[in-house]
Amino acid sequence: MEHKLYIYNTLDRKKELFTPLHAPHVGMYVCGPTVYGDGHLGHARPAITFDVVFRYLMHLGYKVRYVRNITDVGHLEHDADEGEDKIAKKARLEKLEPMEVVQYYKLRYQKAMDKLNVLPPSIEPHASGHIIEQIDFVKRILDAGYGYESEGSVYFDVEKYNRDFHYGKLSGRNVEELLETTRNLDGQSEKRRSADFALWKKASPEHIMRWPSPWSEGFPGWHLECSAMGTKYLGEEFDIHGGGMDLMFPHHECEIAQSVAALGHESVHYWMHNNMITINGQKMGKSLGNFITLDEFFTGSNSLLEQPYTPMTIRFFILQAHYRSTVDFSNDALQAAEKGYQRLIEAYARLQKLQTGKQTTVEVAGLREKCETAMCDDFNTPIVISHLFEATKAINTIHDGNGTITEEDLNELKEVFQIFVEEILGLETTSQADGSEAYKKAIDMLLQMRLEAKQNKDWATSDRIRNELTAFGFSVKDTKDGFEWSL
Repeated sequence: MEHKLYIYNTLDRKKELFTPLHAPHVGMYVCGPTVYGDGHLGHARPAITFDVVFRYLMHLGYKVRYVRNITDVGHLEHDADEGEDKIAKKARLEKLEPMEVVQYYKLRYQKAMDKLNVLPPSIEPHASGHIIEQIDFVKRILDAGYGYESEGSVYFDVEKYNRDFHYGKLSGRNVEELLETTRNLDGQSEKRRSADFALWKKASPEHIMRWPSPWSEGFPGWHLECSAMGTKYLGEEFDIHGGGMDLMFPHHECEIAQSVAALGHESVHYWMHNNMITINGQKMGKSLGNFITLDEFFTGSNSLLEQPYTPMTIRFFILQAHYRSTVDFSNDALQAAEKGYQRLIEAYARLQKLQTGKQTTVEVAGLREKCETAMCDDFNTPIVISHLFEATKAINTIHDGNGTITEEDLNELKEVFQIFVEEILGLETTSQADGSEAYKKAIDMLLQMRLEAKQNKDWATSDRIRNELTAFGFSVKDTKDGFEWSL
């Protein structure tokens, strides 16, 4: 490899030179969505963050096996130890098979990812399809003496593990204090300590998602699926494990403990965590009334939004900040991102039409190296974008007739823009460049023409407009006040 890549390893709290275990092959596991509910802006950030990591590793020449799981069993409240599974609950109330619910939300998520131009992972395994592997993992933990059975459920013994290893090393938690303040009196819980977490949970009578096991009919604990599927597809040791910072504790902390207990060693060499997206400094959530789904962003159908925003505006908005930085949502910030994205794409279009001269009179040299250096410094996309914006000044200067560029430099500039704008940042350079507001007005104008055609009983024109919009993927609904539409 020509470039040395440095990654901030959350475990060691520092940037480290990336050295894959099996060069040129890289194994990467990222915690995917819990398949229930509508995805929101916070869900887009890890997807886009690790999409860029995936793209750049491939750009450097690595053969990447990217695994992103689908969580679809037994994961209820935050600690996954109590309550009824949300998928099972919806299936019971609506008289559906649980996998019908899973399929519905999985397809919604995948469609949103397609709109955001997020590449599909190499493997997208379901937790429900790997029950055997998870049961085997529990057996290995029990055989090693770090788990215990209680009333048909199996729990991880955090206190015993912490005596032999270090529970809390990833998140920096003081586990001794945690254990001291969370002790339960005998008989109050199946667990010996509140800090212990479920490896296998006995299903209550109403729980319709259940599988047979040596301990009970039940379902695996939340943390178990990633340990089992990560090692199945990437081996007992692999390169990168990623996810949102909110998963650092307890999810990823528990994964480390499970792997050490079952395998005798840690599995992950580099831990990567993206930071949160907030609204007015608060984490996005339904209970706070600041929850905005991705579909609402795309259509503008939320009272917190002043306008709809295209998927590429959302993607650009996220990439403008380093993945380890907090990003605070506001309409002003998204509108600024929309303008920035349009400016970049307009320059890209102008670049394709530039005429060459006998010499280059504007500064275009070194752009490729600058962008590579930024990406190799822990995937610093905002610096890459700043370099591309500097290059747009040169493009616009030449376009306006105030400078010239040789054919060799022009070809280099085109190639660098194509690589970094399209291949690595994953920004689309067509269709969406016109901006969401102009796009909305154009659709409104067409539907107003259709409305006038209906009033004039010109049914042929009315039907043609509706049919062609439907063919393009629009949903048109007539209302008493006029019309509504969505994409």
